[in-house]
Amino acid sequence: MSATARKSAPLPADIRARKGGAPLVSLTAYTTPMAQMMDAHCDFVLVGDSVGMVLHGLESTLGVTMEMMILHAQAVKRGLSRAMMVVDMPFGAYEEGPQQAFRNAARLMAETGAGAVKLEGGESMAETIAFLTARGIPVMAHVGLTPQSINTLGGYKVQGRGDAGDRLMADARAVAGAGAFAVVLEKVPQGLADRVTAELPIPTIGIGASAGCDGQILVVDDMLGLFTAFKPKFVKRYASLGEQAEAAIAAYAEEVRARTFPAAEHVFADAAPGAKS
Repeated sequence: MSATARKSAPLPADIRARKGGAPLVSLTAYTTPMAQMMDAHCDFVLVGDSVGMVLHGLESTLGVTMEMMILHAQAVKRGLSRAMMVVDMPFGAYEEGPQQAFRNAARLMAETGAGAVKLEGGESMAETIAFLTARGIPVMAHVGLTPQSINTLGGYKVQGRGDAGDRLMADARAVAGAGAFAVVLEKVPQGLADRVTAELPIPTIGIGASAGCDGQILVVDDMLGLFTAFKPKFVKRYASLGEQAEAAIAAYAEEVRARTFPAAEHVFADAAPGAKS
């Protein structure tokens, strides 16, 4: 079923059932207006911890807090009625162990109305994923380039080339076996992404992976040209809204300084005596 034909948000089981079917469509969102624009077109919307870099000017996702994720997720939820909302677990909110992960995931879902949480990691997170899913918390996994591990990965590099492909495949198998209903493959070679997609019984969501994945996701500010600090190779810019916005701001500033704004149509005339305003 297409997103436009759907009248209510899918459940994680519905997303899982799309394995091998029509490609799943997803974008990130951090605000109510953006979520409203996505709602009719996306199967699920991710409230990503990329919000730290995109909206808060952080150098990485590591400084994002639970409070930040909850605030933005609450805003996004207000804009959705047909797309499922998935919320990223921020760095430090789940790595300590299954119990810590459950407390924070339960809080995220209870306070935001999320349909699922997403966490990064492969085999090392399998026990946590199993613990959460057994207690009613649906989990979307994330393997390949995991931005929260950027300091140990040595940068934003492609993951899984050469012999490292076996390690990534093992990670993908582990999260699927632990009960994740889908897995994001980030910055993974195309051939490996196709192998993972063919083998796993759950949908793969590509970002810098392969068109053969079961779905795709991008950071919306990247694809709209709103975030311009850098542009990953895997991003296609569907618009250049940042340039348009800057030009509009410059035009506004020029008109204010020239006293051509506000013009007559933007101000209110003095009311006649006894007239209603």
